[in-house]
Amino acid sequence: MSDSAARVADATGNWVDTHAPLWSRPYLRLSRLDRPIGSWLLLMPCWWAAALSAAIAHDIKSLPLHIVLFFIGAFAMRGAGCTWNDITDRDLDAKVERTRSRPIPAGQVSVTQALVFLIVQALIGLAVLLQFNRFAIATGIASLIIVAVYPFMKRITWWPQVVLGLAFSWGALMGFAATFGRLDAIAFVLYAGSIAWVIGYDTIYAHQDAEDDALIGIKSTARLFGANTQAALVLLYGLAVVLIGVALLLGEVRWPAWIGLAAFAAHLAWQILRLRIEDSALCLRLFKSNRDAGLLLLAGLLADAVMRAGG
Repeated sequence: MSDSAARVADATGNWVDTHAPLWSRPYLRLSRLDRPIGSWLLLMPCWWAAALSAAIAHDIKSLPLHIVLFFIGAFAMRGAGCTWNDITDRDLDAKVERTRSRPIPAGQVSVTQALVFLIVQALIGLAVLLQFNRFAIATGIASLIIVAVYPFMKRITWWPQVVLGLAFSWGALMGFAATFGRLDAIAFVLYAGSIAWVIGYDTIYAHQDAEDDALIGIKSTARLFGANTQAALVLLYGLAVVLIGVALLLGEVRWPAWIGLAAFAAHLAWQILRLRIEDSALCLRLFKSNRDAGLLLLAGLLADAVMRAGG
């Protein structure tokens, strides 16, 4: 099979397809480095919590290191999670147009090779985790339970995006655990807000596969909401903004953080207004734009942290 034929359907024209060594491309595709948006979205709650907790502590000395560690850890663990997802979903992926070109159903990588690669990525994530305090290490390890069960949820519930939200928002807990060595109410409120955000943006993403999912019996909030998706997003994104706002209020943030939240909310509103669930390409673009939404909030939180650390 030529490499052009081996490319994943919704990830063309990226650095993996054009510059990575040929032998490495199936593995990089397994870890989704040809589509890093998921790693960025996993990273956002980590960075939000790191910035907010640093602001509360009035101390940003550890913030640069935490930012770097969370970056490496998010990409490694998202890669491991995607590899596990592809192992468990290999038969289903072969039946869906968008996913049948993934490395395992396409025959580019065996299940055994994928398992070895999964272990390598998990060890990188563990090496990062061990740089934190004991409480943060235990908190990070606890997330593996959710990661392990997530791929099976689409078979048994219409709400698999909730489980994804629990996993992808875990960084909101990790940021506080790394800074304070404990979890207070503010961490759980930020976590809940992030979960609502994840459910919303992954519903948009799932609309790309809604027809194929219906044919093979896969459940999702995209299928559940259907034509009512925009109304559901108003509730989900609205809840996300309110809960994150409560976390900021509890954190006694200053004006830059509120501007960041306002920009975040405006971006989410723009997504809802633009959304056309029958347009798969648009759904993908709007889903990817959530990295920008997250960065807008992050910018405000970082500015607040720097301002408060300086007195």
